Amino acid sequence: MNMEKFRGTAVALVTPFNDDFSIDEEKLKQLVERQIQEGTDVILAAGTTGEAATLSMEEHEHLMELIC
Repeated sequence: MNMEKFRGTAVALVTPFNDDFSIDEEKLKQLVERQIQEGTDVILAAGTTGEAATLSMEEHEHLMELIC
């Protein structure tokens, strides 16, 4: 395995939710922008508090679109 591919800093980003369990898009954008400003190389989405298992496919795709 070429370890040169795995250099830098990765952050498993929490997915913020509103009271109705929808994704808090504004807070998410703030979190992503902060990571970019601080020089994070990789943002791991839906990887911290079980989001991957609880989001629908549509919600998961929307989350990825927002982050990208």
